Amino acid sequence: MRTRKKLLSVAVAAVVVGHSAGSQAGGFALIEQNASGLGNAYAGQGASAQDSSTIYFNPAGMTLLPGRNLVFAGNLIRPSAEFNNIRTTPAVSTVTGLGPFPLNGTGGDAGDLGFVPNAYLSWQLSPQWYVGVGVNVPFGLKTDYDSNWMGRFHALKSEVKTINVNPSVAYKLTDAVSLGFGVSWQRIEAELTKAVNYSFVASAGGIPGVPAGTEGSNKIEADDDNWGWNAGAMFNLGQNTRIGIAYRSSINYKLSGSALFFGRPAVVSTILGGAFGPAAAAAAAAQVGDSFITADVKVPASASWNIFHQLNPQWDVLADITWTQWNSLQALNIVRNTGFVLDSTPFFWRNTWRFGVGANYRPNQAWTVRAGVAYDQTPTKDVFRTPRVPDQSRTWLAVGGQYKISNAAAVDFGYAHLFMTDPTINLSGPPALTAALAAGRGSLVGSYDAHVDIVSVQFRYSF
Repeated sequence: MRTRKKLLSVAVAAVVVGHSAGSQAGGFALIEQNASGLGNAYAGQGASAQDSSTIYFNPAGMTLLPGRNLVFAGNLIRPSAEFNNIRTTPAVSTVTGLGPFPLNGTGGDAGDLGFVPNAYLSWQLSPQWYVGVGVNVPFGLKTDYDSNWMGRFHALKSEVKTINVNPSVAYKLTDAVSLGFGVSWQRIEAELTKAVNYSFVASAGGIPGVPAGTEGSNKIEADDDNWGWNAGAMFNLGQNTRIGIAYRSSINYKLSGSALFFGRPAVVSTILGGAFGPAAAAAAAAQVGDSFITADVKVPASASWNIFHQLNPQWDVLADITWTQWNSLQALNIVRNTGFVLDSTPFFWRNTWRFGVGANYRPNQAWTVRAGVAYDQTPTKDVFRTPRVPDQSRTWLAVGGQYKISNAAAVDFGYAHLFMTDPTINLSGPPALTAALAAGRGSLVGSYDAHVDIVSVQFRYSF
């Protein structure tokens, strides 16, 4: 029992420590909630219920897991996003268009290697009742550009991290029907940085004495936590076929944190200090002053329809259709505690669909071989794409397998490559930017070379 408790403690600790990654489902969602499903491109996960990670995909699937089932998994995600300039124009130092900044480079590869851990435990209490808990990372994002790149006034670093604790219960109504329900406590943390064009701000505000080409940076950090829920049902259509349906609720966040500005010119700091009177100080503070901030973010609800069918003792086929309500994110407004909108990024995202199919092959009792393909729509509209989330629809090709160490223990592994049509970006004016923002930040017009690689490993122990 001490060994089992230690395994669970290690798994939970890994999730809490390592919850940062690039987004690999549409938007900034992460579908990498186990390693056993990666080889199938996560097709049919709401019906397969091969281990306790079903707590995330469909909690009703726990009724297919006798005894106790412990899983912990690690997913290494390597997104790549390299910007190619087409006709970007530099930011200027004054509202009259004087003093352009150097364009510099294209920012390098904005993708970064991320680690997404997961841990789950399910427990059969009786022939009808099952309980479990999952600790996972449902949303995540990180893009990070070189500090002097040509789009630095639009974005430098963008990072979103979440952790989700999901206790669940399942009830077996009959041999044909099971129901499941869970609650989710979810925490979100965000960090956004970009360069600040102090010359343009000073020109627009009538502040003298700021040299052309003066720039610094700002950092916004904020966090919040809230509650959501998920539910599912499993239907056995005979001995060899299962259908699973599942739903996860949206979660509303009101993030709070701080906005900090760095590299301010001396004259701006003097004005902020009140040397030119309270009106001038308030005007400067609204633009480049440190303050508390808030931001409203609603992560989306999702629903999935899944099927698992065993063709014969060696072959299984799986499929799913998943809908995600990304139109919950229309804009990101960073609001100071005074009510002044410090920054506003339009998204106008749309709802998306994901389609996946997969297959399992068992050459013997010890080994299972998996393969899968999927198509995942992006919620992003081309005209509103931002360098913070250079998202595009992606096609998954995945392979993987399982090796049973014993009747109680197994290791799952998988690899996926995600092909993406080159995302384009056109921040040169309305509707994505006002004319003033386009001048003060410069336009950003180009495309990305983008793809993703994922490697996952998982250990399962039944007892």
